[in-house]
Amino acid sequence: MLLSRTLWISLFVVVLASTLPLYVSGYILGLLTIAYYFGVFSMAWDLLFGFANEVNFGPTFLIGLGAYTAGILDNLYQPPILICLIAGALAAVTGGVVLALPALRVRGPYFGLTTLVAVLMLQNFVVVAAGLTGGEIGLTVPDVISVDDRVNYWIALGFMTVSGLILYGLAQSPVGLILQASGQDAVQAGALGFNVTKHKLAAFIISAFFSGLAGALLVFYLGAASVGTFIDVTVGVQVIIAAVLGGRRTILGAVLGAIFLIGANEALRPLGDLSTFIVSALALVVVLLFPSGLLGLLTRTKEAV
Repeated sequence: MLLSRTLWISLFVVVLASTLPLYVSGYILGLLTIAYYFGVFSMAWDLLFGFANEVNFGPTFLIGLGAYTAGILDNLYQPPILICLIAGALAAVTGGVVLALPALRVRGPYFGLTTLVAVLMLQNFVVVAAGLTGGEIGLTVPDVISVDDRVNYWIALGFMTVSGLILYGLAQSPVGLILQASGQDAVQAGALGFNVTKHKLAAFIISAFFSGLAGALLVFYLGAASVGTFIDVTVGVQVIIAAVLGGRRTILGAVLGAIFLIGANEALRPLGDLSTFIVSALALVVVLLFPSGLLGLLTRTKEAV
């Protein structure tokens, strides 16, 4: 009942958020647009970690595949943007399967290390294949979805909402319960007749799909792709922090974490490098004092009132 109530409250907040373009500046809309896409990155990551208990240290491998595939395709052939988005999502899924099949055969930190190595390999490929990817300078995308801040905002909000509903519904379904059982005790789950590897592979594929599609959408919003924006390890760390900060195994909490991180980083930007330290310290305090994350904190506050 609590989770159901949380979902309805979240949908109500989305309705309110849809009215923001009517009375806030384009600057704020731009920040929120990026935060919403990061929210999808973090929700997709939470499905794999929060439920399957597999620590993916390389979410930007999937994000980068989606972004660069869509960007390169548009840069070379300029097909309809929808084709580029589909190609980006499929590239991320394909890369996810190729990565997951060997990675899921190992346990503990080795899975995380495998995903981290994949990020470093993709990063090096982008730099080496500069003629195709733009290298360290970055790849300019000739097309954008819209030049209207409000339209871009509504697209990001709508995509985040649909993604959240699908991921949340999946997490609460029997598949989500099997993932939780597999994550808590893979041996016992296997003894009960569940195909642990198959379900974890499915979770990885779903996570890859939403990560890749969100990456492709974001590249058409920004109009460019670069290693520092989509693939760098620090970007992956931000995705992970947002998911944990929002609340592990909540899916929806990841959006709160993403909005907090993007907003805090922007507000403290005048402090330079010190801003990263302050934001990281705040995130650490929240995680230590409130293990259930921001969503859990808000839920308990509401119950107390």
